[in-house]
Amino acid sequence: MKRRLQRGPAPRGGRSGPPFGTALVRGRSMVPTLREGDLLLVRYGAPPRPGDLVVARFVDGTVAVKRAVEERRTRSGAAGWWLLSDNPDEGVDSRHRGPVPEVDVLAVVRLRVWPSPRVGRRLRDR
Repeated sequence: MKRRLQRGPAPRGGRSGPPFGTALVRGRSMVPTLREGDLLLVRYGAPPRPGDLVVARFVDGTVAVKRAVEERRTRSGAAGWWLLSDNPDEGVDSRHRGPVPEVDVLAVVRLRVWPSPRVGRRLRDR
């Protein structure tokens, strides 16, 4: 029996299902690290570390792949992350929306699956 990986972001307020899923890159905000159409393997619920690529939900509901730069507090005092684009001239990130609450950092990118696999350090370095 084949198991399907969950696609897309986890539902707000928690998740159930497999710990791994996929994400498809849209836009140019993560160039040169990622490009439009790259397929990523992500781990839901994994704790991010500074330098990791993450899938996060911004306050306006936008779900995006960004780089976790550092832990910061939100305006309400909750734990959060400062998330930035690798391409500062494209996309929206914490410079525009502020820190993202820790609960809205949905997954950590583990590797680029397509068009050619790329793992670990090459995804962590800018």
